[in-house]
Amino acid sequence: MGDYHNILENKVAIVTGGSRGIGKAIALKFASYGANVAINYSKSADEAKKVIAEIEKMGRKGLAVQADVASFKDAQNMVDQVVKTFGTLDILVCNAGINMDGVIWKMTEEQWDRVIAVNLKGYFNYCRAAVPIFREKGYGKIVNISSINGLRGKFGQANYTAAKGGIIAFTKTLARELGNKNINCNVVAPGLIETDMVAAMDEAAKEKSRAEITIGRIGKPEDVANVVAFLASDLARHITGQTINVDGGQLM
Repeated sequence: MGDYHNILENKVAIVTGGSRGIGKAIALKFASYGANVAINYSKSADEAKKVIAEIEKMGRKGLAVQADVASFKDAQNMVDQVVKTFGTLDILVCNAGINMDGVIWKMTEEQWDRVIAVNLKGYFNYCRAAVPIFREKGYGKIVNISSINGLRGKFGQANYTAAKGGIIAFTKTLARELGNKNINCNVVAPGLIETDMVAAMDEAAKEKSRAEITIGRIGKPEDVANVVAFLASDLARHITGQTINVDGGQLM
């Protein structure tokens, strides 16, 4: 197997939503394994700069690009900028997401449209921009971040779960379309993870979710990042079209 800590040596990766939470953990994990990493941010310029500084401290190259993942044009511009800066692209991790919760009889059109635009269309935007590069070079890794709630549904999250479930079906289709070009496409579905989104949860709802976890602890962003790094490497070269839950046994 060789040195596990060089599994992404000299690879170029994009991680959307890489300035905080799970995305930040993935970006830093990639850099620790040898990758040069580009992240996008919408408003958190300072947080993005800090992540890039940490990447560069590891001796890797980093790039932060302001881009709204819901914008087809922004996604294409970012991919173009990454290729111009680093010369190529090997790995795409679609992670950026938001939640605007509400029961279906109270959910507004804006709540539905914005969550679908960011959490589902955003994944299409980046995959659409990156796939021609992967096809041309006959190599690529796509890891899309979903959620266990995209597999089971969740009260008050019709928009979020529709997007997260859509990501799983979308990725399976990509795996079928791209397999003959040596492009692996997989999904990681986290359960309850210590992020800002979870910190903002109602305490009773959080406790209910915590009680579901067989291992008995809330996951950390690094727990997700470890699995994403594996799937983005050639250690996982024979895995495609799969959804791996990182949830401490929360969904079984």
